[in-house]
Amino acid sequence: MATTISAKTVTLDPADRERALALTPVSRETADRLDRFVALLLTWQATTNLIAPSTIPHLWTRHIADSLQLLPLAPGARRWLDLGTGGGFPGLVIACALAEEPGAAIHLVDSQTRRAAFLREVIRVLALPAIVHCMRIEDLVADAVAPCEVITVRALAPMGKLAGLIHPLMAPGAKALLLKGQDVEAELTDASKYWNIAADLVPSRTDPQGRIVIIRALEPRG
Repeated sequence: MATTISAKTVTLDPADRERALALTPVSRETADRLDRFVALLLTWQATTNLIAPSTIPHLWTRHIADSLQLLPLAPGARRWLDLGTGGGFPGLVIACALAEEPGAAIHLVDSQTRRAAFLREVIRVLALPAIVHCMRIEDLVADAVAPCEVITVRALAPMGKLAGLIHPLMAPGAKALLLKGQDVEAELTDASKYWNIAADLVPSRTDPQGRIVIIRALEPRG
């Protein structure tokens, strides 16, 4: 499969899908929804910058599997809030995986109008249990997404800033799953100057240097 971006053809690595689904197995129905999601993303990518073009050959591993690996970290969770969804990661991927689960609701937050239009189109075409909030994260009211069991964030901001965004939206008993890179421990150390953070670090399945931060509790110092 290929798409044209800036007059250049970028082709998916045909083996990448198989590698991704071996890392993060899903049902046949979910795999079908993900195939259709990827097709829509590549169509929109030709006119809207949803993901970095350099990541397209390994889209399945870099974006799909990277998102799917969060599901086992919150078993049984049905209500998710994804901050800064962008091209749909991890929020739309989570929605594809939970599409047949009773009570599933995935809230997607992105302030860019064109990206929000893409998210809504995928939700419509695939009949996903997801809602788009086209607004700045700072303007989101917790009641609009309550009760939220899991908050997800991917490649959005340093830990200190993320803590300030997550805290008003994190209900008692909820957890946050943050996909971070190799500098996460330094970020946590810096953020701990201002926040009490109860967190665990889990290695990423898709990035040898990546880590997933599981935040169980978060409170400002003082």
